[in-house]
Amino acid sequence: MSFMKKKIGLMILPTLLMPLSAAGNEAWAADRGELGAGEPVAPTSERPGGIRGKLHDWNVVIGAGAVYGPKFEGSKDFEAMPVPFISASFFNDYVHVDPTGLEIDIYKVENFKISATGGMEFGRDEDDSDHLKGLGDIDSGAKIGGVISYELGPIELSAGIDKIIGGSDGVTGTFGAEYSHMVGKFILSAGASATWADKSYMKSYFGVTPFQSARSGLEVYDAGAGFKRIDLTASVTYLASEHWFIRGQAELGILTGDARNSPVVQKDTQPSVMMFVGYKF
Repeated sequence: MSFMKKKIGLMILPTLLMPLSAAGNEAWAADRGELGAGEPVAPTSERPGGIRGKLHDWNVVIGAGAVYGPKFEGSKDFEAMPVPFISASFFNDYVHVDPTGLEIDIYKVENFKISATGGMEFGRDEDDSDHLKGLGDIDSGAKIGGVISYELGPIELSAGIDKIIGGSDGVTGTFGAEYSHMVGKFILSAGASATWADKSYMKSYFGVTPFQSARSGLEVYDAGAGFKRIDLTASVTYLASEHWFIRGQAELGILTGDARNSPVVQKDTQPSVMMFVGYKF
């Protein structure tokens, strides 16, 4: 599976709903009359019934778009891919499901939250690029972990850790912050994060064994644990109506440490852009 598919599931889409589930939802509710193009807003007790009412209760979002970015982490070549998307929240907004997997809120108090997470690590195929020929495939694996987040006004701070079972058998940790601000019908967001990985993960994605070197022509390389990447993101979400929204997002990934120096990496700056149209029930 290409790095673009992994990016869609693990890095770009997780940030899609942050402003919609936090500041965005509050602004949506506050401006509901304006966003409804002047139409009267029904009281909460008069919400839609039937399946539409249930989708509203579950906070379901569906949508589609396209993303353009590197073929694999460290690639100098880019590709465009379509992005289908669906997410939902259940049980009083304690259980969340989206393309990244499952998140269960274990403890919530005021602006502080601890959650357990589960999903997939999609690995890497050597067929994704001629540059990867001879390195072999990295299998997919299950991923379990947890995340702690704290909202400080318009800023959300988060720290998460994941254990991959199968595939690289590695451990990764991500630390980040995101700022969101509502201006009229627009939600402006900017964020930064850093990703750490253990030796098993780094060896799988950025190391080159003697056998791989003989097959690929790349020099032997022993990648050690450390921070592998810094990501900077900026996005604009336009609330076109009470339910429809359009989102554009740009991201710049910067490979660091042993990842940056790996012969697998062709380019240490990894930009990507996305355009997305969604419907919130």
